[in-house]
Amino acid sequence: MPLLHFLEGGGNMGGAIRTFDWSATPLGPARDWSPTLKSTVALILGSRFPKCLAWGADMTCIYNDAFLPILGNKEEALGRPMRKVWSEVWSEIGPIAQIAFAGEATFIEDFPLTIDRNGYPEQAWFTFCYSPVRDETGDVVGMMDTVIETTGMVEARRQATLLNQELAHRMKNTLAVVSAVIDQTFRTAPIEDARRLIGQRLQALGQAHDVLTRSRWSDAPLQDIVQETLQPHGHGESIRLQGPAVYLSADQSFSMALAVHELATNAVKYGALSVPSGKVAIAWEAGRAGTDDVFAFEWAEADGPQVALPKRRGFGSRLLKRALAPQFGGAVDIAYRPEGLRFTLQTTMKRLRTDNAVSS
Repeated sequence: MPLLHFLEGGGNMGGAIRTFDWSATPLGPARDWSPTLKSTVALILGSRFPKCLAWGADMTCIYNDAFLPILGNKEEALGRPMRKVWSEVWSEIGPIAQIAFAGEATFIEDFPLTIDRNGYPEQAWFTFCYSPVRDETGDVVGMMDTVIETTGMVEARRQATLLNQELAHRMKNTLAVVSAVIDQTFRTAPIEDARRLIGQRLQALGQAHDVLTRSRWSDAPLQDIVQETLQPHGHGESIRLQGPAVYLSADQSFSMALAVHELATNAVKYGALSVPSGKVAIAWEAGRAGTDDVFAFEWAEADGPQVALPKRRGFGSRLLKRALAPQFGGAVDIAYRPEGLRFTLQTTMKRLRTDNAVSS
């Protein structure tokens, strides 16, 4: 076997080129290659950038180790025409290659291609330069493809754009909720109480925000929303939670946090949590996600002071009736039973609008 010194230091592909039967290709045996071809092959093998040489009229492929990930699990590409290696995208890259063979280099950033390299079509992006390779007479005899796959960077930029848009949307919605809380609090509470009430209600929103942040704003576990909202109110042993795993959208999480906060505040002041013997049972039941199966949420107080119908409706009752019901697309009921207040929310599972499109 000839020494083929120009392949030295060429890594795995250097060895593959050395043992390949080039006599079956238009290039002929490697020992007979032209000085230009040998020096160009040595150049690509010595590079750490992904490079592929397309040589001659058939554009026979020779490439380095760094180019292997771009090929993926494609059929052996060494010694094959470029148009066959990349047949699925040849209508797109073939004209660009012809420009290089006409003597003009091209540079394209983040070029989208749907390629088949792992047994299925996949969207990928590449930044590449097709450069003409000339022999000692100045004729174009090949093309050098220097390429970097940018799929990860393109997808990351797209995801960042989506997240920024979603953040702007969330901020707008959050500010709208905050504005409504402040406005309604001033309408229903004496000025001396408003500051304290606003602070408590914004704290409830903040706790829902924390839960959503942990879930990357995709969706929030109902149990986490309820537990976080109840934490400042204490009375851990007097409150019992029971229900399956259910997830809420961001907007529903904010509404539920405010509702639970108002129910807990009322219970601490006037209801079951105002006395040592009082108990609160919080339970929910859920059917199959995305169906017409029932979702029901209940807050039931017991063993507290006798409950009487309030003389006027405050912010809390208006929130429960006017805000929570539309947000969940369901029905809300508040029953002032003598044995304890009972609040229920009932809707369908498909009304639980989780925001899975934002996760990822």
